[in-house]
Amino acid sequence: MTVPALGPVDATVVAPRPGRRLRSVRLGTARYFLRRLGFYAVAAALAITLNFLIPRLMPGDPASALIAQMQQKQTLSGDQVHAIYRLFGTPGEPLWDQYVTYLNQVLHFNFGISVAYYPTPVWEVIRTGLPWTVGLVGLTSVLSFVLGTAAGVVSGSRVGSRFDSFMTPASMFMGSLPFFWVALILVLVFGVQLSWLPTSGGYDGDMLPGFNGPFLASVLQHGILPALTMVMASVGGWLVGMRNMMVTTVSEDYVLLARAKGLSKARVMFQYAARNAVLPSVAGFALTIGTVVSGQLLVEIVFAYPGVGYLLYQAVSSVDYPLMQALFLIVSLSVLAANFVADSVYGLIDPRARETRS
Repeated sequence: MTVPALGPVDATVVAPRPGRRLRSVRLGTARYFLRRLGFYAVAAALAITLNFLIPRLMPGDPASALIAQMQQKQTLSGDQVHAIYRLFGTPGEPLWDQYVTYLNQVLHFNFGISVAYYPTPVWEVIRTGLPWTVGLVGLTSVLSFVLGTAAGVVSGSRVGSRFDSFMTPASMFMGSLPFFWVALILVLVFGVQLSWLPTSGGYDGDMLPGFNGPFLASVLQHGILPALTMVMASVGGWLVGMRNMMVTTVSEDYVLLARAKGLSKARVMFQYAARNAVLPSVAGFALTIGTVVSGQLLVEIVFAYPGVGYLLYQAVSSVDYPLMQALFLIVSLSVLAANFVADSVYGLIDPRARETRS
């Protein structure tokens, strides 16, 4: 049997050109982000639709029932009654027409008139509290993630040391405490017993808001206890998760090879072990945003902090349904947006996520 001779191998077929490979990577990245964007767009549409349907699935006429319930506590004006009918549906109006009207209101941030802060529009009320919540949640979430991950790297690379023996059980204990319980303990210790820090409000009541030194110092002083509560209640979870991943990663072959090559301990720990061990923590960051936001609402209620959580408490206390419905929608969309950002960062730092999901 004669075996035909093979010709020379075409290098362009065996190894793709760098330009073609770069275009393929960019195309895969774009496809990944478009798919994630489509997923979260569908989730946002479902959240908006559920926020529209749930009040209307109540038996009978929900708007008239809510108006009757609210008028038992206070007299409603004509504008307030009209706003409730626009939000929860006029009797006899087709559901589809109500849905189109509702979507138009959402697109224009028109959620009606607040009952608790009458005659202020609901969106104006939310705008006053949203910066406080975004600032506190953003700062404390990033701070607790960085501190917990860094401590987890040190603890996981030195298993059995004094630092690991103390921080791991202490973090597990702190992580098991609910947010409002930590807040009450801090109020009792630093606010009541020691009188070091204010226990309520976002700034001193006798000051006018503005970008000046005394006002910013007052905001910082009033934000210490709420921020400390958020960090103490959430840093333990990051530490334990990162520590467990480091324990597994430091025994991998590529880490052992790096040590055998005589690389420095710091380079092996951060560049080889921590770089790969931090990926599950980034993925977990997106999953825990909802828990952090719910804990933030309780912390704001405990400290009477002028954010979205305290507005929700005021809305529930005043039976302000337009404000409650708008806050539920804003919180849902904010959690989805934060999850999209965290999911995008995970796709950027781990190419395997783009390859498996695209």
